[in-house]
Amino acid sequence: MARRCELTGKDVMTGNNVSHANNKSRRRFLPNLCNVTLISETLGRSVSLRISAHALRSVEHRGGLDAFLAKAKTDELSLKAAQLKREIQRKQHAEAATA
Repeated sequence: MARRCELTGKDVMTGNNVSHANNKSRRRFLPNLCNVTLISETLGRSVSLRISAHALRSVEHRGGLDAFLAKAKTDELSLKAAQLKREIQRKQHAEAATA
């Protein structure tokens, strides 16, 4: 499983450890990934995702998973999240057509 946020695409970064003597050795900066269960109000079910803590704050700020996915670019999302976005859009279009 890749160390990558399923919603924002935040990934592992690399850099240097720099000592007092200015010796450099490579290191990795890992994203703060959390296994969370988010609720989709449109679909009426919960979805488990592996997202960064920053993405979790963004989801809460935008007003939930449905609102976050509506604004998110599909190419940044994982396959699971992109499929979820399509399901939500289909359901919203179907509800709009019947209303």
